[in-house]
Amino acid sequence: MNQPKTITIVVPFLNEKDNLPVLLERVQGVFAARDENWELLLVDDGSTDGSAEWALEQARQNSHVRVLRLSRNFGHQLAITAGLDRADGDAVVVMDADLQDPPETIGPMIDKWREGYEVVYAIRRSRAGETWLKKFLAAGFYRIFRWLAKVNVPMDAGDFRLVDRCVVDVLKEIRELHRFMRGLTCWVGYRQVSVEYDRAARYAGETKYPVWKSARLAFDAITSFSASPLRWIAVLGVGVCMVAVLWVLYVMVQAVVNPGSMERGWASIIAVMVFLGGVQLVGLGMLGQYVSRIFEEGKRRPLYLVRLDTKHNRN
Repeated sequence: MNQPKTITIVVPFLNEKDNLPVLLERVQGVFAARDENWELLLVDDGSTDGSAEWALEQARQNSHVRVLRLSRNFGHQLAITAGLDRADGDAVVVMDADLQDPPETIGPMIDKWREGYEVVYAIRRSRAGETWLKKFLAAGFYRIFRWLAKVNVPMDAGDFRLVDRCVVDVLKEIRELHRFMRGLTCWVGYRQVSVEYDRAARYAGETKYPVWKSARLAFDAITSFSASPLRWIAVLGVGVCMVAVLWVLYVMVQAVVNPGSMERGWASIIAVMVFLGGVQLVGLGMLGQYVSRIFEEGKRRPLYLVRLDTKHNRN
């Protein structure tokens, strides 16, 4: 007789005291009607509102709950990485603690996994509680990322997904510091499929991903997967040089045909100088971003530090 499969649900959280009890209750409801073994791995990313203490209490009372406490806030993507590193299941589900990703979708994801798919990502059919600006920027980012990185990241899919043990083992070998996990799970390949769901509004608390933070994640994603921005700068530089040559020819012709007109050309010259200076600064800034990443990766610091892992600290 085959042994039941084990599913690990990795949930990184930061100050989600009001959401975690509801999340646990709904996850328990999902597996009450299923034959898989399961564990809920809660990854505390430096919470200060008492949610980590609540999670530790649940871990003492409930054998299905484990807690991994990081030594400080390392960020959402590294918290996911820490959870994947500690997950023991035959399949691992990654989801957020804000209940925008409904735990009830885990069942259909497991069903797809049992059909033989190694990555099952959840596609947002609708997105409640989000502004039109965030939806517009998200749609634009996915299109730009797919064009630049040549990685087929599905539209309207976040970090909510199920990955097979073989995929988890591969992801554990990737130790780059600036991580875009939804891009990495697509980059590794394997058989992938989607399930659709309706994304709810946040159950309680405030979003941990405002527009500015989402923009920073988008920048990290693009620069981690593609060197195209550097090529753009080179193309822009060539274009500016061509415009400058044309401008010089124009000035020479005007000096011959209408000498007096050149006395009034100082404003345009200043504008061109400012434009060229801006292009150079943008180019240096973009180049600096890539150089700084080489510097940070070269230090080979740990991606995260663990304060407590209840797997090794059960009473």
